[in-house]
Amino acid sequence: MTIRHHASDESLLRYAAGQLPAGPARVLAVHLATCPCCRERLAAFEAVGGALLEATAPAPMAPDAFAAALRAIDREEAARAPATPAPTHLEARARPRAPVTLPGGIPLPAPLQDCEIGPWRWIGLGVRASTVRLPEDPEARLTLLRVGPGRKLPEHGHVGTEFTQVISGSFSDGFGRYGPGDLSEMDQEIEHQPIVDREGDCYCLAALEGSMRLNGFFGRLVQPFVRL
Repeated sequence: MTIRHHASDESLLRYAAGQLPAGPARVLAVHLATCPCCRERLAAFEAVGGALLEATAPAPMAPDAFAAALRAIDREEAARAPATPAPTHLEARARPRAPVTLPGGIPLPAPLQDCEIGPWRWIGLGVRASTVRLPEDPEARLTLLRVGPGRKLPEHGHVGTEFTQVISGSFSDGFGRYGPGDLSEMDQEIEHQPIVDREGDCYCLAALEGSMRLNGFFGRLVQPFVRL
């Protein structure tokens, strides 16, 4: 796999600092799983952040800070407690979860294996979408896209930054060609129209900090059905 389009320094810094929303952060996690270049850059940013933290003068804490932190952890664990008893160790071993795959047997990226993948729905000619529900943030807006060979997505812009990771297949727009492993970051100043190559379907994972702004008659027609 040859990766030509990488995460920006700004996005990697925000990821390292935990400042990306859940949807874009998961897209970046999928990219990092296959991109050693971006993993190396992320490690450098994390090292710099750790050094800065060590150089920062300690701030005084409230006398009950530790007890308050323990209470907060207890509340969070209670909120996440399952409604039914958790399976025993033997039951868990007896019922291993099968890896989730996409149509055609395409492996779902490892960083998405703990997610709930919704049914595929029609959003345009040759275009299907599936909502990805994150366990840490069920309201996060994260979508799998399946676009047929040679199909064009509506020309669109964004309110905020769009993060798109190619899982399988490829597409092109006015800014280059994107294949498996490539990450596209498009900010609100950019409008583009991705066109899938004719060799086969293109599967992408997409998330937005904001919303998509579709142009043209067809774009306005399908806008109510698009969750991006």
